[in-house]
Amino acid sequence: MKTWKKFAGLTGIAAGGVWLASTAFAQAEAAPGLSQHWAGFLALAIFVVAYSLVIFEETIHLRKSKPVMVAAGVIWVLAAVALSQAGVPEGAEEAVRHGLLEFAELFLFLLAAMTYINTLDERGVFDVLRVRLVSQGYSLRQIFWITGAISFVMSPIADNLTTALLMATVVMAIGGDNRRFVVLACINIVVAANAGGAFSPFGDITTLMVWQRGFVEFQQFFALVVPSLVNWLVTAAILSIALPSGKPAEVSEQAELREGAFVVMGLFALTITMAVLGHSVLHLPPVVGMMTGLGLLKLYGYYLQKSGTRFVDSGDPAAEDSAFALEHDHHASGSGQYDIYRNLQRAEWDTLMFFYGIMLCVAGLGTFGYLAIVSDFMYGELGATTANIWVGVLSAILDNIPVMFAVLEMAPDMTLAQWLLVTLTAGVGG
Repeated sequence: MKTWKKFAGLTGIAAGGVWLASTAFAQAEAAPGLSQHWAGFLALAIFVVAYSLVIFEETIHLRKSKPVMVAAGVIWVLAAVALSQAGVPEGAEEAVRHGLLEFAELFLFLLAAMTYINTLDERGVFDVLRVRLVSQGYSLRQIFWITGAISFVMSPIADNLTTALLMATVVMAIGGDNRRFVVLACINIVVAANAGGAFSPFGDITTLMVWQRGFVEFQQFFALVVPSLVNWLVTAAILSIALPSGKPAEVSEQAELREGAFVVMGLFALTITMAVLGHSVLHLPPVVGMMTGLGLLKLYGYYLQKSGTRFVDSGDPAAEDSAFALEHDHHASGSGQYDIYRNLQRAEWDTLMFFYGIMLCVAGLGTFGYLAIVSDFMYGELGATTANIWVGVLSAILDNIPVMFAVLEMAPDMTLAQWLLVTLTAGVGG
């Protein structure tokens, strides 16, 4: 399956590159521009090569962020050369600044969210959830449906990736050597997490980008609850037919919440509220509310440190020194010591840097006019509904992040229903 997907992805981007090039030649007279420039074709080839390396990440053991970051820099150098020859020497600077602003908002938003999730994890919230599920004596079929339901409900808040990883550890702890159950339950979790993440700006990167761009308001995403639920339930019902019977072995593991866990939960809820209200009422970028909430988390860490809990905030140089001194003891004893910068370090940095590279690559190709070509074909000739369904298919073969970012850069004139459709197909397809 992995080999097939890699082959399909490689074939897809290669075919897409060839199609873009041939279309650009065909439109040379009708729409003259940078799409026929040698630098444009070279940029397209570089992107295809870089993304091919991403697809084979597990085989060649090369982190996915590395090739796209290099490709982004080379593509923008080519764009700068082409724009300079076209008589617009400052065009590349303006365009790349726009792309960097898009990435900066997404980056800081995700960094704040990831830090909160890592803090909740460190405070034992997810361990308690896992242990309680494992120790309740449920049957394998009950656990299958319970973990799927929790994934569907949790992913709109904690994001689908975090939810899937957490619930997968639960399933593997319960299933043990029962490979059949583990595989089916993990598939169910992934489907449920993606489906649940499709109806919330916090559930998936694609929904977050659509919300930040203002194409869909926060409350409008909830129109996707029923379609998302159907997507998960139908798949889960089919998978459940093949589930093995019986109960898992009993587990006596224990876990408890560390001090401050409930306050961190409350601060996270407040942070999400500030991001939503700041965007919908005050028309501020959601990242402002998220970073303000991250500041509140740091202040709470300072308070606990001063109150004797040794909840260490490395923003204080003295506290930072003690944090490093106590690092190994913290992991060994679970005594409540905490360093917020340690949780910042635990963020998915390779993923964040991948977002930088892929967003700048796509924006660079857009500067050459290739996204306009694709938009004219998909949303002009095929129609919005067909095009948005194909976005879901492409998201399954390639990756939903660059596909959705490309759609946002095209910014086709669509109704709210069509924007909800492409959000659903990209999220679930991914």
